[in-house]
Amino acid sequence: MASPRHPLSVRAVALVQVQRLQTFAFSVRWSDGSNTFVRRSWGEFRQLQKTLKDTFPVEAGLLRRSDRILPRLPDTPLLIRGGRTGRGLARLRLLDTYAQALLATAERVSRSLALTNFFAPQPLDLEPMLPPESLVILPAPEEPLSQPANSLAIHSLEAQRLRCLQPFCTQDTQGRPFLAGAQESLDVLLRHPSGWWLVENEDLQTAWFPAPYLEEVALGQDKEAGLTLGTIGTQFCASRAYEGSRDDELSVPVGARVRVLQTSDRGWWLCRYSGKTGLLPAVLLQPEGLGSLLSGTGILGEDTAEATTTPPAVPTRPPLSAIQSRCCTITRRALGRVPGPLGPP
Repeated sequence: MASPRHPLSVRAVALVQVQRLQTFAFSVRWSDGSNTFVRRSWGEFRQLQKTLKDTFPVEAGLLRRSDRILPRLPDTPLLIRGGRTGRGLARLRLLDTYAQALLATAERVSRSLALTNFFAPQPLDLEPMLPPESLVILPAPEEPLSQPANSLAIHSLEAQRLRCLQPFCTQDTQGRPFLAGAQESLDVLLRHPSGWWLVENEDLQTAWFPAPYLEEVALGQDKEAGLTLGTIGTQFCASRAYEGSRDDELSVPVGARVRVLQTSDRGWWLCRYSGKTGLLPAVLLQPEGLGSLLSGTGILGEDTAEATTTPPAVPTRPPLSAIQSRCCTITRRALGRVPGPLGPP
């Protein structure tokens, strides 16, 4: 039985580690035009594979091997470079290939309830915050660089103070935890064309930090404006589906990502969703957790008027020789005071 709403594309975007637990984040584009972020474990994907085999024995090749169209889901080697994190990233790439292969099969499989329900947002996906001490790891693309290695350069600039849009956890250049909170100010030491910038916090920790999570502080902007800036123009998600009953209301599915344009104490907020502007009950809207971190990385191409320019992709870390050969005097001086790894994590 087919579902009226089905996923059109599924892309693996990040590895999320919470202590010993690993989950894999996916960006899902639906047939109704909505976009959602979901997190699933490796075990859940294995269970999906078993469910699809039971539901579609012919397509799984259980009756005749030549009829098989369901993709296989092989696991990665137990011992792999990079340890547990390296294995998680390898699994993320396998799941990306697997999910895309599933959607490329016959419609009776790609639009089945089993597959649709698997990628539908669950309560865990709609949590407004990630668990404490979560580590979100964005894999570097495997495509070849558009420029030869010896043409890479680090562009230097005077230290500029920018503000962190959302909480983000990474490691500093010494391998220690580096956690930047929302609205925290960071000094930018170097801007690298990869989209990872070298920053310094008030504790004099230096770390490579994703540029899409930083913004300039407008002149005359004070702390009293924080509530407005933290709400208007930002992404929220719908905790439940809503069907508009008037012309000025929006209809959204569960997990829909909407942009709040205007708030009100009357309980209705003006929002933009799927190219349309209208009202939604504020009680249905909540801040995104994972989506708020990933929406600025260029993963989703948004059609809203407020969407920002897609930031550069994060390539594989450039070799040290390529960086040093292109450094100017200011950049060499900045690199000289920062021991440890030179490339983005």
